[in-house]
Amino acid sequence: MNAKQHERMSTGKGFIAALDQSGGSTPKALKLYGIEESEYSGEDQMFDMIHQMRSRIITSPSFTSNGVIAAILFEQTMDRDIAGKPTATYLWEVKGVVPILKIDKGLSPEADGVQLMKPFPELDKLLARGAAKGIYGTKERSVIKAANPAGIKAIAAQQFDWGKQVLSHGMVPILEPEVDIKAADKAKCEELLKAELLAGLDGIPDGQQVIFKLTIPSVDGFYSDLIAHPKVARVVALSGGYSRDEACEKLAKQPGMIASFSRALSEGLTAQQSDADFNATLKTAIDKIYAASIT
Repeated sequence: MNAKQHERMSTGKGFIAALDQSGGSTPKALKLYGIEESEYSGEDQMFDMIHQMRSRIITSPSFTSNGVIAAILFEQTMDRDIAGKPTATYLWEVKGVVPILKIDKGLSPEADGVQLMKPFPELDKLLARGAAKGIYGTKERSVIKAANPAGIKAIAAQQFDWGKQVLSHGMVPILEPEVDIKAADKAKCEELLKAELLAGLDGIPDGQQVIFKLTIPSVDGFYSDLIAHPKVARVVALSGGYSRDEACEKLAKQPGMIASFSRALSEGLTAQQSDADFNATLKTAIDKIYAASIT
C-alpha cells in the first residue's frame, strides 16, 4: 500500500469522485451528459464516449486535489489512458488524486430483502492487475431493500469476505452495502446494518483498515462510532438517488462523513458545453460537495 495515498484517504479534506458507471448504467449516464443512444452503436463506441466524458472531467482544471481526494474507476477506465498515461498513473502523478477500482460485477436477484454482489471467481486476477497498475483500493456495492436480519447479515458477510481478499493484495477496500433510500423501513435497515458492520470489524486483522461507503443515514450522526473505529480509515456517503442539493444538505448534518458521489457530481455537465461552461459547472459541483464533506 502507498503510505502517502493512505494518509490522504484517511485525513485529506475533500471527497471521493465516483466515476465508475459500468455497462448497465452507462447509457443513462451518457443520456444525462447529452448523448443519446442513437449517437453510438455497440458497446465499444459507448465505452469510448463514456471514457471521453470521464477524461474531460479528470483533465479539467476544476478537478484538483484541493477538493477531490480520490476517484473510483470502472475497470475499462483503469485499462485506458488519459493524456498518454494510464488513468491511475495520471490521477496520482498529475492530479494528486488517489485511484480506486470498482470490482463488483453487478447485483444478484433480490433474496431476503437484499441484492448481494454477483459471484466473481476471477476476483483475485482483477485485484492483482489493479495492484500492478497502482490502484490504492477498491469499491464493491450491494443493496439492502428491506430490514431483513438474515439478508443484512448475508450482505455484511459477503462485503467483509471480499474486503479481506482485497486486503490480502495490499489494497484497501471500500465496502458499500447501500441501503435503498426508498426502503420503507430505512432507519431499521441502518440499525441492523451498523450492528453487523461493527461485528464484522472484529474479523479485520489489527493494523489493517477498511473504508465504508454508506447511504446517508436517517438519524444524523448515526455512524459516528464507525467513523471513530480504529479499523476504519473513513466513512463516505453515496448520493443514492438524491439530487445534489438534497444529498449535500443531508451530508452536511453528518460530522466526519464525506461524499462519494457519482450522478450528483456530474449533474449539469453536457457534451455540448464549451470548455469554459463545462469547467465552471464542474467547479460549482465540486465546491458544493466539498463544503458538505468538511462539516
